[in-house]
Amino acid sequence: MKDMFGSPGSVSGLMLRIGQCLCAAASIGWMVSASGFSNYTAFCYLIASMGLQVLWSFGLACLDFYALRIKKDLQNAVLVSLFVVGDWVTATLSLAASCSSAGIVVLYARDLHFCTNTKMHLPCTRFEISIAMAFITWFFIAISSHVMFWLLASA
Repeated sequence: MKDMFGSPGSVSGLMLRIGQCLCAAASIGWMVSASGFSNYTAFCYLIASMGLQVLWSFGLACLDFYALRIKKDLQNAVLVSLFVVGDWVTATLSLAASCSSAGIVVLYARDLHFCTNTKMHLPCTRFEISIAMAFITWFFIAISSHVMFWLLASA
């Protein structure tokens, strides 16, 4: 298999996984800090999706760290195919959750004016920051899944 940026068991792969984990955790933190987020299904889905992403990325970051520490090669076809499927699943869930949450915020902020309404004031800025972090997480996952796919194709 080729040695590519973000490949498993490399420093760049470890940094990519840490970036995914930290951005997903930041997305969760910003959403949880917004009052009333649990009243909206899309925001709860975002929390669940980012929670799964934190677990997946943290697990793979630990595996990358272990592989770097003992100088083990993680690039075999079985492991890479597992990484491909896991990255595709989490990427799909993350993109769907980010887009649905962004759609709700656009509806509430731009069309219904719930963010500026004194009667029903929502913390839209926190929602927006959380969603931005979720999209950044998805971008990192997209890079990772792309790399894993090419590694699997080159095997």
